[in-house]
Amino acid sequence: MGPIPLCVLLPVMVLTAVVAVTAEENTIDDQYTWPQWKVPLVRKRHTVPLSSPSFAAHPQPELSGTCGIECQRHIPSPSLNDLEQFLSYETVYENGTRTYTSVSVHGLNEVTVWPRNTSSRSRHKREVYGTDTRFTIADKQYSTKYPFSTSVKISTGCSGVLVSPKHVLTAAHCIHDGKDYLDGVQKLRVGILKEKSRRGKGGRGKGGKERGKRRKGDKVKEEGLEMEENGGRGERKGRGKGKKIRSRRSVDSGKPSFKWTRVKKTQIPKGWFKGVSDGLTADYDYAVLELKRAPKVNHMDLGVIPSVKKLPAGRIHFSGFDDDRPGNLVYRFCSVSEESNDLLYQYCDAKPGSSGSGVYIRLKEPGKKKWKRKIIGVFSGHQWVDVNGDGMQQDYNVAVRITPLKYAQICYWVHGDSSECQVA
Repeated sequence: MGPIPLCVLLPVMVLTAVVAVTAEENTIDDQYTWPQWKVPLVRKRHTVPLSSPSFAAHPQPELSGTCGIECQRHIPSPSLNDLEQFLSYETVYENGTRTYTSVSVHGLNEVTVWPRNTSSRSRHKREVYGTDTRFTIADKQYSTKYPFSTSVKISTGCSGVLVSPKHVLTAAHCIHDGKDYLDGVQKLRVGILKEKSRRGKGGRGKGGKERGKRRKGDKVKEEGLEMEENGGRGERKGRGKGKKIRSRRSVDSGKPSFKWTRVKKTQIPKGWFKGVSDGLTADYDYAVLELKRAPKVNHMDLGVIPSVKKLPAGRIHFSGFDDDRPGNLVYRFCSVSEESNDLLYQYCDAKPGSSGSGVYIRLKEPGKKKWKRKIIGVFSGHQWVDVNGDGMQQDYNVAVRITPLKYAQICYWVHGDSSECQVA
């Protein structure tokens, strides 16, 4: 066979190079795209009535006894029967009645393999250390707009996030201490940020002309905050020289107030209760509240991500109502330092009151160029963790991650129909 003519070889070389470049671009693009998960089905078996709770528990400033990454290595993997027990749940209604619902799990073997625990070596104080990197979102221009408007305040002193028009995701310990429901849960309310009325004060109501134009300084702060909230990437174009990347100061132009809504019912997984899941209790520190009335604000969808550390930025975001900044929404972002199957260990500065906040990231929708934020976890708070299983306690800021199983359960609580929850 003779030499291949250049007129034939050249197009082949060009085609090979184009395919290689396209494959590389697709690989990079996949890193910024929400993965599609086939999730198991969580179905109700039967529901039985229980006696009314005492509502006598008191909030704990810090959780302790959490079994950490290395500690959990010594615990056998839960069986299907164990998981069905952990995912069975209690429901408390606004009239004080309570029920217990057992569930069955189907299609667990069809779910893509979830990553194994990764080892953790560094230990640092993770509440607020060094320079405080939190943003106070005191300006109503930001706090009452998406994504910050999805953050809500729970009347027991925690935070939460809207995951549907009428459902709030929060931490289980904000509702229940593992033995009993907290004092105040029988009259549980959720506070939605709203703008104060501007009637009679130059606002849009009667008796005054609109004065709602933004000042130049506000625009700079908004752009800097949006840049950080997007992880340094996004659709913003044309950032000029001299503009600030971020600002921790906010303009207090019309501090927002809360519109409170009663909670219709509360649902908590049985895995959170003492003596049920043993060292895995922290993995089930989440609850869903159904509101009596849907607030007129957007919600944020749930998402499932196999590894946060392997994302290009490895960064998470969440907003809550920290106790040391009363009445203000506080936003922060940070990188995840370690992660297990069910928990995220991170360095985000946080104070009590932020527990229950929705932890989210921002990726592209499959097949589209549009970016979308989704909740991938619930901030549990500052915890003392048994790292090695030897009883020695180390402190962390911990978030409970949304796994395919938890996605299936929460989705079922929200929709009441597991057939709507087959793909995350």
